[in-house]
Amino acid sequence: MKHVLTIAGSDTCGGAGIQADLKTFSAQGTYGMSVITAVTVQNTQGVFGCQDIDTEIIKGQIDAIFTDIVVHGVKIGMVSQIPTIHAIADKLEQYHPQNVVLDPVMISKSGFDLMQPEAKEALISRLIPLAYVVTPNLPEAEVITGMKIETLADMEQAAKAIYAMGAKNVLMKGGHLEDDATDLLYDGKNVVTFQSARIPTKNTHGTGCTLSSCIAANLAKGKTVEEAVRIAKAYITVAITYALDIGKGVGPTNHFYELYQKAGLNVE
Repeated sequence: MKHVLTIAGSDTCGGAGIQADLKTFSAQGTYGMSVITAVTVQNTQGVFGCQDIDTEIIKGQIDAIFTDIVVHGVKIGMVSQIPTIHAIADKLEQYHPQNVVLDPVMISKSGFDLMQPEAKEALISRLIPLAYVVTPNLPEAEVITGMKIETLADMEQAAKAIYAMGAKNVLMKGGHLEDDATDLLYDGKNVVTFQSARIPTKNTHGTGCTLSSCIAANLAKGKTVEEAVRIAKAYITVAITYALDIGKGVGPTNHFYELYQKAGLNVE
């Protein structure tokens, strides 16, 4: 079994952040581990507060994992402040893990800033060059590149701009486009698009976390980037299709739907 580490924030209601990552790692048949960067106060209706973890504790968590357990893949999610980014980058440069997937989480669906605006340059200079895959959605890519992204051609241009920042592969998530959800993968030479129908549901909490952690898990299992993205797209499509209508707001995706079906469990 491969071992995959998530470095991200904690989501109180379990739909996003490290909770979504660990569920996804398990669903993909890998062993999940976590380094918590921040504790958020949130539910399906929004994010109401955040406490960043001390950087020495963040570095200590990373040391605890890498000095004891072989790490086959890493997913990086919420890194809200400059010291956190530097702490993580320093440790990744020390341990040189493979299959680092960076999901540049910046703003929650409810509009809460999950990354301080001044931390953008640190993200670009320290974490993007260490990433094997970067998975921004369109608003995040606009912040990173300074571009307005409205079309597939814009997505390709933005992907190339982020690749030029040092990322090995860039997956532009097109969920914010008006038409069907089309994602675009750029590896420095080739552009591959992935299309899927838009699913009519409000319950999409944690989709970005789930997609990126699924990619990390499958890279750890030896899949190519394109294979890992195709598997992740199929996985998140099912998870959204059978999303859970939990809470009064945006419910979470269903990370274990296919496993429950195979086990004959009725969890409705």
